[in-house]
Amino acid sequence: MILADVLWALGMGLLGAIVFAAIGLVSGTDETSTLAPITLLVVLLGVPPAGVLTFFIAGAVAKHMTHAIPTTLLGIPGDTTAVPLLDDATALRRLGAPHIALRKALAGGFLAALISVPIAVGVASLLAPLAETITSVAPYVFVVAAAFVAYFSPGRWASVVAIVPFALLVSALNGLASDQLGSSLSISFFLGIAIGPLVVDLLLTSSRSGRDMLPRSGTRTVWLAPDVGTGSRWWPNPLRVLNRRQATTTVVAAGATSTTFMLSPVAATVLTGEIVGSRIKHPYQRLSTLMAVKNGTTESTYLAEALIPLVAFGLPLSPVAAGPASPLFNAPPVYTVEGEGGVHNLHTLLSSWEFLVFSLAGVLLAGLIAYPFAMRYARAASAWVSRTISHEALIGAFVALIAVVSWYEGGLLGFVISVTVGAVGGLANKFLGMTSGVQFMAFYVAVLFLPLLLG
Repeated sequence: MILADVLWALGMGLLGAIVFAAIGLVSGTDETSTLAPITLLVVLLGVPPAGVLTFFIAGAVAKHMTHAIPTTLLGIPGDTTAVPLLDDATALRRLGAPHIALRKALAGGFLAALISVPIAVGVASLLAPLAETITSVAPYVFVVAAAFVAYFSPGRWASVVAIVPFALLVSALNGLASDQLGSSLSISFFLGIAIGPLVVDLLLTSSRSGRDMLPRSGTRTVWLAPDVGTGSRWWPNPLRVLNRRQATTTVVAAGATSTTFMLSPVAATVLTGEIVGSRIKHPYQRLSTLMAVKNGTTESTYLAEALIPLVAFGLPLSPVAAGPASPLFNAPPVYTVEGEGGVHNLHTLLSSWEFLVFSLAGVLLAGLIAYPFAMRYARAASAWVSRTISHEALIGAFVALIAVVSWYEGGLLGFVISVTVGAVGGLANKFLGMTSGVQFMAFYVAVLFLPLLLG
């Protein structure tokens, strides 16, 4: 670890925390369509590995903090991972305590993030001796992992079956790209999967029959909860925000879920919430505890799913690793998981100690930026976003970024492939429940397993 790496880590971590703390205020800004493309851009711009890792961790933690603001104060999920919090947040808002819901969620998330990083890196270090074996059988591992992730997605068996045609589509388009460009594509497929739901919505709006499927209710009225002070402390101590039982439960839940990397964060959050909620009888204590535990579980599972496969194997063997964290594994020509050189990404460029230090740095930077901001200025920020920020304009900016990056990789063909994969993947997501995580796993099945099967 040299001084340059430390400076890059601090600078990029600070940038990630600021950028994604702002993005998290806008409801519906999913990590796959925001965190992943911007991280990909950071990689392609040549930022050193330490800076890339710290940027991603700080961005993910910061976004998960500020996405609690629209979820608790506006009753609108900040993104997909915030959906399990919505019912409990709504119940507390009806009790007149939305500020309690927000404070508990923020404190639980930050506490869980601090705990999950060392546990996840430790578990990954224990699994690391299996890395060579898993890498050698990676094509077959991806088939099993893809089926496993698909089975636990909303589509269940439909998602499992849809892996086959989706993988064949990716293989055919990749073959076309190889014939026309002389090399295969990766980034264009990744971006297409990320923007799938958006592409489908745009197609439906251009269809006379499709427009009937999209809800239209005029200008949306937003009811914003009243402002309640957080005290004189600039940085509220999470252990003072949570009572002893809530802190203990959050720590235990975060520690347990930090050892897993195959369940999606949403599934792990729902499961943990059911277990914890069934043991607390008092309504207010149950709701306030669940806000801390659920947001903490989301954070710990998310970080574990990114770090364990990255540190142990260098292969994206989890829904988060194959989705939002995919640029940390595969961003040709900078990082790769296939080819003559084999795995070449953060797994081979950073040691376990560097993963621990830079990941903790990302969590702490997010805690210094997003945590006190969300605690103290949640209502003012929500009001400003609701009045002045166009959700369509923000999404349009990401569409433009995706168009530029796909054109960079494959020209017009790369852009067309991104739109094609987005259209098919978006339809599968909307009508079959085949989530983007399943589609990312199917992509790796197509590029790693199908050549062996058909070759």
